[in-house]
Amino acid sequence: MQKYTVPSTDLVVSRIAYGCMSLGGAWDDSPLTDREKSAAVQVIMSALEEGINLFDHADIYAHGKSESAFAEVWREVPDLRRRIILQTKCGIRFAGDPNNDCPGRYDFDYEHIVHSVHGSLCRLQTDYLDILLLHRPDPLVEPEEVARAFDELHASGKVRYFGVSNHTAGQIELLQRSVDQPLVINQVELNLLHAHLIDEGIMANQVHGTTALAGGTLDYCRQHHILIQAWSPVARGALINPAPDAERWVRGAAEAVAGMAAGKNCCAEAIALAWLLRHPGPIQPVIGTANPQRIAASCQADKIHLTRAEWYSLFVAARGANVP
Repeated sequence: MQKYTVPSTDLVVSRIAYGCMSLGGAWDDSPLTDREKSAAVQVIMSALEEGINLFDHADIYAHGKSESAFAEVWREVPDLRRRIILQTKCGIRFAGDPNNDCPGRYDFDYEHIVHSVHGSLCRLQTDYLDILLLHRPDPLVEPEEVARAFDELHASGKVRYFGVSNHTAGQIELLQRSVDQPLVINQVELNLLHAHLIDEGIMANQVHGTTALAGGTLDYCRQHHILIQAWSPVARGALINPAPDAERWVRGAAEAVAGMAAGKNCCAEAIALAWLLRHPGPIQPVIGTANPQRIAASCQADKIHLTRAEWYSLFVAARGANVP
């Protein structure tokens, strides 16, 4: 698989990343089973065989069990740690943590960030993270607190680089004014059926306005050399297998993807991902399937280059309307 360097870092990453949310079994406090450990190793090995070298985690995935399950791969490939990029996220707290009356919330407090990283390092059985992302924007964020946590984690060697997830341009700018380290990644939901970050660029100054408050985020990230990572790149499967009662524009997008895949003799997953890879951002899709065959199908995208006409034909089909 082709690779490139994440801007402002020395990290050379695969064009497609693997998201580990499906590893570790149920999202509860039940113990991690041997079967779940074995399944995780199989999935990781499948991703590695396709050339993927960036693995994305979060402290909340399967209540921490995703990270623990991932660490089982060190037994299979003892020298793997130095050959891959480990990324995790923090900042989301479940309801009931730490007391029963606590609601689900976001927390960018200094103590929570540092505590979360220590927990992830322990579960992942490693002494450093390549990248730490702040998971979802915290309305109560105090950028100075974030900066203090980042400074400590960076100085101690526990985190090499930092970024955010699901943040707007303004939210990134607010953090970067206080944080000394460059914010090198913004991981956002982005796919043919959820293309607001792209669509707003052509809908500015139109009568009906934009479809979402994206705030110029995509252009901001390009301007400031922040890598965009796209989570849910196949729209939770809707671009591959739309539900029978799916809306017309969803079915139209899936049909366009399937038709192009047939014409290029590849899988639908590859076309959906190739649409993201065609953007000059660049955009790095984060796939999350636990099926080895679908991992291989997705990675076919690395060998597919869409023309402008092909890219726009998919975009128009997914919009359910022509461009203005």
